[in-house]
This record gives sequence, structure tokens and C-alpha cells, in this order.
Amino acid sequence: MTSSLKNLIHDDIRYRKSYEVFLENTSEHQCMRDFIHGTLPGILTSVVDGKSHLNVIGVGSGAGEVDLEILSELRLRHPGVTVDYEVVEPNSKQLQNFKALVSQTPGLDHIKFTWNQMTASEFEEQWKVKKMTKKFDFIHMIQMLYYVKDPGAVISFFQSLLDNNGKLIIIHLSDNSGWAKMLQTFRDQLPITDMSMTATTKDIKSILDSKGVSYQSYELSNQLDITECFTEGNERGELLLDFVTQVRDFNKTASPELKAGVLEYLRHPDCSVESNGKVMINEDIGLIVVGQLT
Repeated sequence: MTSSLKNLIHDDIRYRKSYEVFLENTSEHQCMRDFIHGTLPGILTSVVDGKSHLNVIGVGSGAGEVDLEILSELRLRHPGVTVDYEVVEPNSKQLQNFKALVSQTPGLDHIKFTWNQMTASEFEEQWKVKKMTKKFDFIHMIQMLYYVKDPGAVISFFQSLLDNNGKLIIIHLSDNSGWAKMLQTFRDQLPITDMSMTATTKDIKSILDSKGVSYQSYELSNQLDITECFTEGNERGELLLDFVTQVRDFNKTASPELKAGVLEYLRHPDCSVESNGKVMINEDIGLIVVGQLT
């Protein structure tokens, strides 16, 4: 690892700016919506199973757009169900944005939100200190296991909170993703402190297999437009490159050799496709559904 390279996650302002550009350039939320309105209703039906009240946790919920999409679908399919919703999100700005979104969204009177500004590990610690026994019907982790030291331990804890017929949904980069392949290729040259930062659904499945945990898996096709990354001096491109490499100011701090290597790899057919003047990286997403501990 080059000592001059700093992990993006440690610069909150730069991370948020990079993440915003990423969201504008990815079809991730659209492919999530397709899943939420297509496959998720069947999962929710088995979760509800005659219940009039659900306990739900969103782990790493960010600004809450996907959470509210899920809650909207739940309300549509099961209009009489009330919800206690635990939001676990360490970033204060993201949590603030989520609260603002809730205040601006009508028809949420049936939901009681509890806001937890903390990491998944801090939530677990607090839960155990308080000796809580509450069980949950539905828990989701959307693109957050990169930022924990021990994904297996985090999954096991939240799985232990599931009630009868409860489901835990994990959404993560697929092992088919060109983005994941790039991170793994340059892992030793990037400021990646935890192996989980380059983990894919293949790694998560291996963890579950080793514990004898059964699961269902789905693949969601997705692309990220990284065209701007190849225009020297393009601010949006530099922010996006920061997010893709998870390096703060990658364009300014990476060695010429590393920068050239990463940019070359990002254009490689294993990683992306070029069409109509655009470079679209394969950002396929894997989705894993885990049931209650047996």
C-alpha cells in the first residue's frame, strides 16, 4: 500500500460528495426498485404471514430512499400492518437527510421510527448491554458490509434477532462485478485496511456456507457510468474515481503508474463496456435472503 493514499471513508465531506456523484451515475437505485416491486413482495408475504405489526431494522440505511421504497411496497401489499422501524446509520448527515425525507413524505403515520446514529457493531454492543430481547421480522443491509471488520459476526448477530418467518436481506457487489474485480486486482496498492472492503457476494456466501446457513440468492444487473473519470481535470470524474477506488483525492495522490494501471483496468472488457462514447462499468449486485437461526 502506498502510504500517501488515504481511505476515502475517513473524509466525511469528500465521501458525501463522491457518493452523490456515484448515485447520479449508477442505475443501482433503479435495479433496487425493480427488485422491490418485483421479487420482494413474495418475500414480504411470507414475513407478514397474518401479522398486524412488524419490527424492522435498516442497517446502514443512508439517506433512506430505498428504505421508504420498501416501506411503500409493504404498505401497498399489506395496508393494515403497522411498523416499528429501527434505523442504524453512523453518518450524521445521512441520518439528517433520512429524517428530512420522512418529514416530507405523507402516509407514514403507521410507522414509528427509532433513529440510531451508530455503526452496526455499536448497535450490537448497545443491544447486548441493555439485554434486549425484542425480535424482528425483517432486516436489510444494503451495501454496508464493506465497512465492518467482521462481516460474518455482523450477519450472525442480526440473524439472531430474527423472529419466526423473519428474513434478513443482504445487498452487496456481485462477484461478477467489474468494479469488485478492479478493487481485488489493486487491493495491495490501495489503502484497504479490511478484507471486507473488497468482499463480494461470493465471500458472503462462503461465510454462510461455513456456518451451515441456508439462503436464497439473486443477481441484479446494474451499470455505473464512469466516462467522466477519463477526462483530466473533470471535478465530477475525480470525485467518482475517489468513490470507485475508495481513495481520497486519488487523481492527485496516486502514483502515475497506479493511476494509469487503474484507469487502464477500468476500460478492460473484463470490467466495463464502451458504447456511444460512454464507459459503463459492470456493477452487478447480488442479493442474499437469510432466514431465522435454527
